[in-house]
Amino acid sequence: MKYDVRQLPLLSNAEIAAGIFDMRLRWQQDDLSVACGQFAHVYVPGKALRRPISVCDVSDGVLRLVYQVKGEGTKIMSQMQPGGTVDVLAPLGNGFAVEKGKRYCLIGGGIGVPPMLYTARQCDDPLIITGFRHESLVILQDDLKALGETLLCTDDGSAGVGGFVTDLLRERIGEVDEVCACGPVPMLKAVAAVCREFGKPCQISLEERMGCGIGACLVCAVRVRQNGEEVMQHVCKDGPVFHAEEVVF
Repeated sequence: MKYDVRQLPLLSNAEIAAGIFDMRLRWQQDDLSVACGQFAHVYVPGKALRRPISVCDVSDGVLRLVYQVKGEGTKIMSQMQPGGTVDVLAPLGNGFAVEKGKRYCLIGGGIGVPPMLYTARQCDDPLIITGFRHESLVILQDDLKALGETLLCTDDGSAGVGGFVTDLLRERIGEVDEVCACGPVPMLKAVAAVCREFGKPCQISLEERMGCGIGACLVCAVRVRQNGEEVMQHVCKDGPVFHAEEVVF
């Protein structure tokens, strides 16, 4: 895993939905290429630990990080102003393995939707399913529609189809070769179960609390099955993307 610490110029940092911000940073293209599903570790002034944020997109020399304000750290991030710089450790982790010639169903739930944008950019004709709790939290629909057929659902039916991403997945899973998903654990568990039922391979991106982001502090442990045994791996270094059948939910 090749990564670096950089002071990236902050181009914009705008609220695009209730408590959700779209941060855009100048990213010079070089030997540190970004894979879909990787993340950035952002330094927040006054805080000891960085904040892990999934890469939403990399295009035309701009790195997009779409994040939700959940605590003091991300609140400070939301107050950062264009014209300054942001201390970023990136790119980190192992992302989605996508192959040309295969059709993927990309599923994002809530703040798990952003990394599916850059993933869709790497795919041929993806089917994209997005799910949110309420219409006030819906994000990135126009961006995603520019890259593939995009379906929207909300828990309460306030936007798109009422229901869950697994409802739409069941209807369309026969059209795809593989599924990639990012979102809350209950959603990932349900998506994995549907894929297992229909015999489709599935990759899932997990989220855990992190300290270092590079596998040194061992905080973000997750239990997985390998060679018939359960072992501990770490989301920051071994993931965040795992094959669904390996994860012990």
